[in-house]
Amino acid sequence: MPMQRTSSCTWVRGLAEMFAARGVDVPRLFADAGVAPARLEDASARFGADEVSRLWELAVQRSGDAALGLDRALTLKHVNFDVLGYAMLSSADLRSALGAFARYLALISDVATFELQPAAGGAAWLALGHCGNLRQVPRQRFAYGLLSLLTLCQWLIRREVGALAAEFKYDEPPERAAYDRAFGCELRFGQSENRLLLAAADLDTAIPSRNPSLLALHEHVMRERLQSLGRASTSWRVSEEILRRLHRGEPRREDVAACLAMADRTLQRRLHEENTSYQQLLDEARRELAAKYLADPQHSLGEVAHRLGFADTSNFVRACRRWFGLPPGQYREQLAAQAAIAA
Repeated sequence: MPMQRTSSCTWVRGLAEMFAARGVDVPRLFADAGVAPARLEDASARFGADEVSRLWELAVQRSGDAALGLDRALTLKHVNFDVLGYAMLSSADLRSALGAFARYLALISDVATFELQPAAGGAAWLALGHCGNLRQVPRQRFAYGLLSLLTLCQWLIRREVGALAAEFKYDEPPERAAYDRAFGCELRFGQSENRLLLAAADLDTAIPSRNPSLLALHEHVMRERLQSLGRASTSWRVSEEILRRLHRGEPRREDVAACLAMADRTLQRRLHEENTSYQQLLDEARRELAAKYLADPQHSLGEVAHRLGFADTSNFVRACRRWFGLPPGQYREQLAAQAAIAA
């Protein structure tokens, strides 16, 4: 069974502070969401993917603000990336800092996935995804994640960073004006990913506080923390890379190995030592994402099959029968019935 995906106490505490700044009664919010507020005082606590989504849903309702999280000043003030942020401050430039962000994001949240996608002229897309959620992720959570990335970049290079474009997977929301104010760039809705486009000039900007010795120290600490969370194994890293690539088709093992700076045979050997295989990890990643996408009626069955990297729908149907004991349509109906009872 795949391990539960969680977010750190540091990240959730920052969210709670942002909610409070918008007038939300945070202790009551947590209690109504079934999340013990005392967990915020435990630095080692982790919060489940659906717990955080439930907090977002209730916070939007209680605040009456559909644009909750789209205040750049509040985001800059309350978002907290903990030791990962300080490691990024020690990086040579923004591009390499974002590379560290991709490698160690699990310390903040392994619910989130991040990929730096090359674009023309040295620009790059900062693509942010979510996995591990059974309930639908509120659009506010996606938007806040992207705005957090943008303000993080601003914090690192100590000047304003303007995105060239921002893309969102969902349809244009009623609070479009708040998006314009927050991102200040071309906005595109109904896209395949949630992502920001940054110019090469910004990405190649040197970080004023860069310090190779401090970076090495921070990375040592972060590797130890990943190890304690069970997020440093080869199998976990392979699983994360598969999750990032599936929407483009079935990832080749050789490509994943190259991305992890390993020879293909080395990757196979290390996975064997961890009592797993690439094919098993691929199947587990697909199962995890299938449960997520089938819980969201916005995705057609054909789209879900495509997002899981299946060449044809029939293979997807067979896989669902093996995973869930039901074809995808019936499994979706079962999830909807369970959600209705829970509500």
